[in-house]
Amino acid sequence: MEGQPLTESRMRAARLLQQHGVRVKGHPLCWHTACADWLMQYDNKTILQKQLDRIQREVSNFKGVVDMWDVINEVVIMPVYRSDNAVSRICRYLGPVELVRQVFAAAKQANPQATLLINDFNLSDKYRDLIAACLDAGVPISAIGLQTHQHQGYMGRERLEEILERFSVFGLPLHFTENTLLSGHLMPADIVDLNDYQVESWPSTPEGEERQRREWREMYEILFSHPQVEAITGWDYADGAWLNVPSGLLRADNSPKPSYRELQRLIHEEWTSQGELHTDENGVAELAGFRGTYSLHTDRAQAEVQLTAQPITQPRRILLQDCHT
Repeated sequence: MEGQPLTESRMRAARLLQQHGVRVKGHPLCWHTACADWLMQYDNKTILQKQLDRIQREVSNFKGVVDMWDVINEVVIMPVYRSDNAVSRICRYLGPVELVRQVFAAAKQANPQATLLINDFNLSDKYRDLIAACLDAGVPISAIGLQTHQHQGYMGRERLEEILERFSVFGLPLHFTENTLLSGHLMPADIVDLNDYQVESWPSTPEGEERQRREWREMYEILFSHPQVEAITGWDYADGAWLNVPSGLLRADNSPKPSYRELQRLIHEEWTSQGELHTDENGVAELAGFRGTYSLHTDRAQAEVQLTAQPITQPRRILLQDCHT
């Protein structure tokens, strides 16, 4: 209801995740599909102001806990969305680029250090052109959000690499924000809107789980190896969370699927650097490894060092003499 935001319960959940080392992201600040019905009673100018006020409220309240936001979601379809709603109205009233500019400005004002994304499922040239127009208008886009809900089958290496090439031209980080790969039967190819295919039972199968494992592995390998990809987010952690789809890494009973084990092995074993380093005559050891935080230990001391994506011109060195965490 208007004037009754669920800030307290959402903050408790966000802080709990933060305490367990999870980087929390807000999704989304502006979206036509999840638009409050009570906004429809207002004129366009009032709707816009209430939308901007809401963005400033959320981004300000959660600053320090949630510092990454999908600012606006699915703008490509927003002006022509089939159901009338307040956000589509103001998108048509202002134009897509101006709406994007104003919602990003509100979020940026509330938290200048936040990571702010534009996000869409339409990965055609329409989205690329929209991003170009927004950047030309001075919109402070931190990263580009790319959705891949693959309910009708895995897109494959060639298509995925084409998407990476097309959206890399902006030089911005790429976040694969919403990704689904199924472990049950695939959605029929003639379905256009994923929400139109809803069935009572959509079970995960052994054959589907093996297919899902292979597809997740290949997709992660392709994305992990691309220098501009900064984030990959699975849309469902467990089956049945959205449209009853078997797209989770866990089954409906929370038991892990082969895809869970595969990604766990990739991330925590294959893509993790471990081992012994030997110092030279000056007591210095050089480390080359995957990006991330490293804990270094000797018999007498320990320390942490960060390897980031920033280019370096010479090896980084950290002396462990008298060094403590």
